[in-house]
Amino acid sequence: MSARPQVLVVDPGDQSYRGYCLEQVAASYDVVLLTGAEPSWEKPYIVDHAVADLNDSSALLAAGRVLAARHDLAGVVTWSEWHLVASARLARTLGLPAHSAEVMRACRNKAIARDLFARHGVPSAAAVTARSVPEAELAAVTTGYPAVLKPTAFAGSIGVIRVDRPDELPGAFAFAEAGASRSREDTAVLVEQYLDGPEVSVECVTHRGLTTAVAVTRKSLSPAPHFSETGHTVDADDPLLELVAPVASAAVNALGLTDGVQHVEIRLVDGRPHLIEVNARLGGDMIGHLVRLATGIDLPKAAADLACGHRPDLYRTRRGAAGIRMLCPAASGTLTERKINQLFAARTPWLQQLKWTRQVGDRLLLPPDGDLFTARAGGCIVTGRDTAEVNERLDMAAEEITLTTQAAR
Repeated sequence: MSARPQVLVVDPGDQSYRGYCLEQVAASYDVVLLTGAEPSWEKPYIVDHAVADLNDSSALLAAGRVLAARHDLAGVVTWSEWHLVASARLARTLGLPAHSAEVMRACRNKAIARDLFARHGVPSAAAVTARSVPEAELAAVTTGYPAVLKPTAFAGSIGVIRVDRPDELPGAFAFAEAGASRSREDTAVLVEQYLDGPEVSVECVTHRGLTTAVAVTRKSLSPAPHFSETGHTVDADDPLLELVAPVASAAVNALGLTDGVQHVEIRLVDGRPHLIEVNARLGGDMIGHLVRLATGIDLPKAAADLACGHRPDLYRTRRGAAGIRMLCPAASGTLTERKINQLFAARTPWLQQLKWTRQVGDRLLLPPDGDLFTARAGGCIVTGRDTAEVNERLDMAAEEITLTTQAAR
């Protein structure tokens, strides 16, 4: 029998973007996995598992109880946006540390979050929910133009679009509504004030009500009117951290979050931080891995520690920078070629990782026909001394990468 604590992980995600999370948690915990499919790549990191329909909250709860009967679980953790509410409910049912389902719902629902931000004086965007084009038109009178339309309860920038003029609103509403229809929680559309300025995220760790901002992530976005994230950089010495940390902490507090890892999205309007949203989980797109490369802080382990009621280790062991650039084609089409100059890759120690997530013959679709999941063929990660060097190296790597698509005839 292992003397290590046991933690239940709900939905490990895909290996390409979330594999590092499971690997890092398994370095300190015996992992019991609750998953939607038979494990494959996860097997080296787990001691037991159960398969259930994770979209069925009753099935998830029942499978979790079966695993709890077989193991002395110390906590329940998920980095899946889609299962935050169900995982919290499961942990509460098992008598393990967790937020209430209501707190998790507030994080999942952008309209509820906006109301809480306003109530607690956290700077954010004016926003109104709408379920029809006439309602959206009326809401835009309040928010003004440009406006942003987005699903009230979804993620991944799916269905998010900017509207610059009233005549663009019907088409934009149809785009946002299509994204909202994929939500199992709320199919309304949020019409909100456009926050004009650069976007960042703050990677936070909260323990017993005290929030520590451990890193700020600078984001690259696709051209307007869409908001797909195309890259991220993390610098251990980024001067923005001191500016955005208090607002991020205030937003976490406004939502009632007392323990956990949060990915807090912010826009800087005239140099002042305004909240976009708080995600009560690790950031996607390998951001947690970038944080570790730049600072040495292990966010997946911190998430597991907090889920088990332990104080996380936030001591910095590195002072550098890291970045990722998503590999997307110039135009939608069938992927016909993907490669990197092998000599360059072999001789470049700062090229940490090049991971392909799509195969030749796959169809890649950019917005508005697709989304970030259908647009990406992979990602490239580099390290450097600071943000400037990381961006320079990402550009250098891009010159050595070939990604070609052929449009359908």
